Amino acid sequence: MMIRQSLKIQNISKAYVTVRSATRSYCKSVKRKTIFALSSGHGKCGVSVIRVSGPDSRTVLCSLTRLKQLPRARSAVLQKIFHPSSGEMLDRGLILWFPGPNSFTGEDCCEFHVHGGPAVVSGVLEAIGSLPDLSPSEAGEFTKRAFQNGKLDLTEVEGLGDLIHAETEAQRRQALQQMAGDLKQLYQGWSTRLTKSLAYIEAYIDFSEDDNIEEGVLDEADSIVKALQAELSAHLCDSRRGERLRSGIHIVIGGATNAGKSSLLNMISQKPAAIVSPIAGTTRDVVETALNIGGYPVLLSDTAGLRESEDPIEQEGMIRARSKLQEADIVVAVIDSREVSQDLSGICDFLQKYLKQVINVDCDENQPGRRRCFILVLNKTDLLEEEIQEGLNRVICQQELPSVCLLSCKTGQGFQEFLQMLQHRITQLCGDPLMGSPSLTQARHRLHLQNCEKALEQYHHYRAVDLVVAAEQLRLALQHLGRITGKVGAEEILNIIFRDFCIGK
Repeated sequence: MMIRQSLKIQNISKAYVTVRSATRSYCKSVKRKTIFALSSGHGKCGVSVIRVSGPDSRTVLCSLTRLKQLPRARSAVLQKIFHPSSGEMLDRGLILWFPGPNSFTGEDCCEFHVHGGPAVVSGVLEAIGSLPDLSPSEAGEFTKRAFQNGKLDLTEVEGLGDLIHAETEAQRRQALQQMAGDLKQLYQGWSTRLTKSLAYIEAYIDFSEDDNIEEGVLDEADSIVKALQAELSAHLCDSRRGERLRSGIHIVIGGATNAGKSSLLNMISQKPAAIVSPIAGTTRDVVETALNIGGYPVLLSDTAGLRESEDPIEQEGMIRARSKLQEADIVVAVIDSREVSQDLSGICDFLQKYLKQVINVDCDENQPGRRRCFILVLNKTDLLEEEIQEGLNRVICQQELPSVCLLSCKTGQGFQEFLQMLQHRITQLCGDPLMGSPSLTQARHRLHLQNCEKALEQYHHYRAVDLVVAAEQLRLALQHLGRITGKVGAEEILNIIFRDFCIGK
């Protein structure tokens, strides 16, 4: 019975492969249109790059340059560029020829490097478009063809998209690592090992009754799956470092009214982003500004002061403030240092009570399940007596409070120490993208890996009950890994991935 079920599943799988192979063969037999687009930025510039990809690229290059022979591959040649219909000279620029499959898209490609004036670019684009069977490219169509021709997998495509949109040094490093294929190699390695264990299971199902397969192969398959589960779990338990780095760290400044939150925002952003006033409750809404701190992308938010109030507008501001504090990756809690108890030995209890009651953050960094990092800023130290300042510094050092710093937004004293502490927290959350194994960067990767992990758990559940069903769980896990790289079921997610690319890429 088990053998018949296995054969049935195998026949379905073979039929699927046959249909998929036939579909690919048909697609290859249909001549693709040649596409073209401006690949460099729009607007006036020194040089603009116009890219052409497809079977008619050779014709385009010869028609616009009047060359009888193509230039040497991947070598820039200075050449006059003409309109193919009117014969009018449009520009004098560099041309490059990239014969397939050794090109970005895997097809024949050519490029025109022309002067970046709008009239020149428009004239060359119009000239290319006047040729038959040519179409302007859709957003991301060049990269889609590179994927379809096997030049890139989906993780590399996403890395390329992240590289295009990278705004900070850390984002650039992470995108380059993914574009270089680090994630691809990791997931392909897992797929290879999973395929091996599945082969062992199916071989045992089909041939164990003939005494051709030893029972030890099942134990080996189990050990492969267990090791893979451990690696998957470690990969998923990364505190979303890669996703945070890709989208930006959300830092929220919170605290009671008139503690100096807006002043701190302005100091960090080095511009008057928020209104500063001695009147308590000046900030009613969330004020946000995007920053680059130490090469990491940051979204910094100033929030309304937290206090008891009957004003409905201020109440709404506090509701929004608490919502932002719940979403924050890092909470910067600001307190007027004059409110610290005169009994400095009880400063830990005072700060913990303040964070719980006002900010709703637990001060115990070792607490299990703690979701948010925090920094507590004792502001307005310039208003304290020197003796009290020294006492505060001494107590903070003695009691080892690494998340507390003294600061004066008025004089700037302690600001550099605060920035160092903030950058340290950001680095802890994101890590160094060049160190260790590559991090998850996409929500869809996490979803497929979680489903893969569930399938592997189900494998152990069915292992002693029904070996055929257990093998099907391994096949399901393989499919989820394949969907990440685009080896399986890629069609339904292609549009989502490529729609964020710019025209010409």
